[in-house]
Amino acid sequence: MYHSAKQLLELCEKQKKPIYQVVIEEESKSSGSAPEMIFSQMKEILSVMKQSSQSTLNKKVPSLSGMMGGDAQQVNKYQKDGKTLLGVIPNKAMAMALSTAEVNASMGKIVAAPTAGSSGILPAVLMTLEESLHLNEEDLIHALLVASGIGRVIGQNATFSGAEGGCQVECGSAAAMAAGAAVFASGGNNEQIFHAASIVLINIMGLVCDPIAGLVEFPCILRNASGAINALSAADLALAGVKSLIPFDEVVKAMYKVGKALPESLRETGLGGIAGTPTGCAIRNSLLKND
Repeated sequence: MYHSAKQLLELCEKQKKPIYQVVIEEESKSSGSAPEMIFSQMKEILSVMKQSSQSTLNKKVPSLSGMMGGDAQQVNKYQKDGKTLLGVIPNKAMAMALSTAEVNASMGKIVAAPTAGSSGILPAVLMTLEESLHLNEEDLIHALLVASGIGRVIGQNATFSGAEGGCQVECGSAAAMAAGAAVFASGGNNEQIFHAASIVLINIMGLVCDPIAGLVEFPCILRNASGAINALSAADLALAGVKSLIPFDEVVKAMYKVGKALPESLRETGLGGIAGTPTGCAIRNSLLKND
């Protein structure tokens, strides 16, 4: 079993197999499930991701508190009007990331990949790849397996908990997984996959977790949109030949150390950052009065 990107890449090289194949075989060994069963489970996961990424594109679904809702619909309409600054693909990706995040905030069905608070990023990138690269279901599942391999490395060496390491370990990890999947789906090599994942984490390192009223709504939902763009831009950089000077395994460990160094007020307590602003506190107090 691999516990680092270095070990995963060595296994791929030794066995002359792509990352997704090594990931599914190693998961089969550790879980006792047949590869066919794992592939079937990934198919179900992909189906839920697809549904959540489309769910609120054309309708407003308010969050449980009523604080959020409707952003995915607005961005989707904006990109359809054809007057965006970034272009259609990035705006579609942001809309789909917002959709899943809104489904999560309204207690709908999502895939925590790797967490509920960052659940919009990977589905948005995968669905963007499906459309822009004309991928079939098998292609998407292979990309999802690559993402899971990256996630396993992060989980083994850091944390996915915003309460332990800030938003960098939630949205950062999701975006790193998505970036790697995007590079793979685009025909990039194994080294480029991990360069992209490294670039994502470097870009987001130090991001705090500061949800208003402690709810996974604002600014969490918006960070799913920016996470999708972080993933796609990092993938493009890696595919262009840009490299991270620091290896992925070292970047992950650095992220973990940074997260541990964050004060408690910036680790999902709803006390610091955006949550601690006068307006953030007023919203929290208003929600508490209405409970």
